[in-house]
Amino acid sequence: MSLSDRRTLLLTFAALPLAAACGFSPAYAPGGAGQALRGQVRAADPVRSRDFDFVAAIEDRLGRPSAQRFDLIYSITTSERGAARIPGLGDSRITLFGTVTYQLTDSATGDVVTEGSLRNFTNYSTTDTQLATLRAKEDAEARLMRILADQVVARLIAALSE
Repeated sequence: MSLSDRRTLLLTFAALPLAAACGFSPAYAPGGAGQALRGQVRAADPVRSRDFDFVAAIEDRLGRPSAQRFDLIYSITTSERGAARIPGLGDSRITLFGTVTYQLTDSATGDVVTEGSLRNFTNYSTTDTQLATLRAKEDAEARLMRILADQVVARLIAALSE
C-alpha cells in the first residue's frame, strides 16, 4: 500500500465520527422529511396559467396528493422590468420578477405548519415578431414558476426536518 493510499484511508476513518456527529440525514431517505411530504400535499386549485405551472412543478417534486395530509395555500404575483434597451427600438431584454407567498397547514387540525414568502426572477428576450416575444414570455413565466416551486418545496422539507 502506498503512502498516499494510507493517508487517504486514515483521513477517511478520522472523518467518520465527525460525519456521524453532525446529525445530517438525507431529506429523501426512508423516513426523511422529503418522504413525509411525498403524495401528501394538496396545493390550492390553480386559477391562472402560471398557477397551473406552479402546481405542476409542486406535484413533480412531491407527487400527486393521494393521502392528503397537508394543504398548501399560495399566492403568486409577477412584474416585469426592461433589462436592456436599444435606442430607437425599445427594450430588448425583459426581467420577469415573481413572488410566492405560501402557507402549509395540517388538513386535520388546520394548524399552520410553516409559511413564508419567496422571490426570484428570470429573463427573456424580445424579438421583432410578436409571436416569438409572446412565446419567450410564456417560457420565462413557466421557468419562473418552476424555480419558485422548487424553492417552496425546499422550504417545506426544511420546516418538517426541524
